[in-house]
Amino acid sequence: MQNETRTVSSHIHHAFLDLGLILIVLFTMAAHARASDSAVIFMYHRFGEDEYPSTSIKLEQFEAHLAELKSGAYNVMALSDIVKALENGTPLPNKTIAITIDDAYLSVYEKAWPRLKELGLPFTLFIATDPVDQGIQGYMSWTQIRELSQNGVTIGSQTASHLHMAAADHLTNRRELEKSNARFKEKLGNRPNLIAYPYGEASQSVEKLAQDSGFIAGFGQHSGVAAKTPDMFFLPRFAMNENYGDIKRFKLAAGALALNTSDLSPRDPLIGNGDDNPPAFGFTIKGDAALTKSLKKLRCYASHEGNLGTTSLGGENGQTRIEIRMKKKLPKGRTRLNCTLPTSEGRWYWFGRQFFLKN
Repeated sequence: MQNETRTVSSHIHHAFLDLGLILIVLFTMAAHARASDSAVIFMYHRFGEDEYPSTSIKLEQFEAHLAELKSGAYNVMALSDIVKALENGTPLPNKTIAITIDDAYLSVYEKAWPRLKELGLPFTLFIATDPVDQGIQGYMSWTQIRELSQNGVTIGSQTASHLHMAAADHLTNRRELEKSNARFKEKLGNRPNLIAYPYGEASQSVEKLAQDSGFIAGFGQHSGVAAKTPDMFFLPRFAMNENYGDIKRFKLAAGALALNTSDLSPRDPLIGNGDDNPPAFGFTIKGDAALTKSLKKLRCYASHEGNLGTTSLGGENGQTRIEIRMKKKLPKGRTRLNCTLPTSEGRWYWFGRQFFLKN
């Protein structure tokens, strides 16, 4: 009887071990199913400054965004942690979000930060140092910026004078970064390792300068989902303002997925006004059979031309080449392209690019 009891106990013990192993496997599988290799980055500027509708978000819109982010459907992370995960190939939780704010307007301190702080949501503030040094009305002070920094807000750079970097020469851009880095060290004790290009304008030379200057990632102002790509120094962000800040668009962007793209052409976002305008735009998508089959639903749009025709060229190993030909020349300044593809789950793949035509 004693031996039988031991035998039964042994079976029960092993059964629980087996069940534990099964639960661990299932949990691991579920975690991988929820993992992602991309993140959505939102960009704001002003808050409740109704006289600037193109750069300001209404407070009721912003509060609706925050309520959505706190609904439990999202994982809001510090931007620097997201960058490190992308660089290392570490899976991110599904629907990972970062919040960024540009230009250090006073409404950030007075209206946005109290709301973000109360909810415990991390964010990154990108700053051009000259307006702060000059005490321009409507901008934060170094004392206020230091307060945010000491309370866990990540500080990023937007150069010294907030210049058009893609249109400036290399020496001017280098001096701008050196000047702003010196001011950050003097006022905050350290310099940023993240940069948001003013106006979202960049070029290959600007990206290389940012990398050579010690930054670990750079950000534009074109819509799209950030992923591990050769363009870690031109990552996209979804801009939010009064005109494009309704909760429907916010949810659409927050649930967006990254297309697995490579072989982007042209690689340089700076476009000349010669034979390469308009540029022959294209990229390669890698995915499973279901994604490849759905590419007929891919739609691409340009800010200067509207709906663009796409040509899909089959390839090997699940790779498909997408070629896009614009009919109109790019105008001076910024041109944005967006390519979107619906999924069967009601979400959207979203890939964007910004070009800059120098005067």
